[in-house]
Amino acid sequence: CYTVDKGKFELTNLQGRGQLLRAAALTRLTLDGLLAAEGGKVVRLPGGPPGEPFLAEVWGDLPEEKPKRWLQFVHNKAHTAEKPVRAQLAATGAVTVQHEKRLGLVGVDRVSVNDPQQVLALQERVRDAVLGGADPSTIPTDELTMAVFANEVEVTSVFTGKERREHKQALKALAAHYDKLVPGLRKALRDSYLSSRAVGGGWGN
Repeated sequence: CYTVDKGKFELTNLQGRGQLLRAAALTRLTLDGLLAAEGGKVVRLPGGPPGEPFLAEVWGDLPEEKPKRWLQFVHNKAHTAEKPVRAQLAATGAVTVQHEKRLGLVGVDRVSVNDPQQVLALQERVRDAVLGGADPSTIPTDELTMAVFANEVEVTSVFTGKERREHKQALKALAAHYDKLVPGLRKALRDSYLSSRAVGGGWGN
C-alpha cells in the first residue's frame, strides 16, 4: 500500500488495510494447515498457536469446534490489525515510525519505509503475476494472494483502475485459483472492504 515515488501511504489505500492484514494472516494459517475452510466457513484445527505474534493473535480468534463464516474474522478486528504489524516491522528495521502532533493537538504516527526498493520489487512481482500472463497454478502463493487481494481492495499503488479493467480476465483466473486454496475468504474480504468503504471507514491508526 506504500507509494514509493511519493514516500507515503495514499489516502485512497487507507480503507481496507486492516482487512488486508487479517485476510493475509488467515490465508497463511490455512495454507500452513492450522485452519480448515469449507463451504464458506472456517474452523481452527488441533494444535498450538504459530510463533509469529500477529498470526497467533488471529489464530486465537478462530472457533475450535463449530465452523463459522469468514467475514467476522476479517472485519470485526480490522481496526486493531495495523498497530501490531507495524510494531513488528519497526522492530525488524523495515519501517520507521515517527510520533507527531498535528496543530499541536492530535497525535499521529508517520510511517516511512527504510528500503523503498524492496517495496518496488514486491509490487513488481505482484504486478507480474497479473500482467505477465502466467498460468495461475505456477505463481507462488504469496504473489498470487497479494495480487488477488490488491484487486479486491483496489490498492492503487499496485494496480490502477484501468489496469484492473484491462486485465479483468487474468484477475478472474487468479481469483478462481485462490478460491480453490482458501474457499470463501476472498469474498469475505471484498464484502468487508465494501462495507467499510460505504460508511467511510478506513482504519489507518
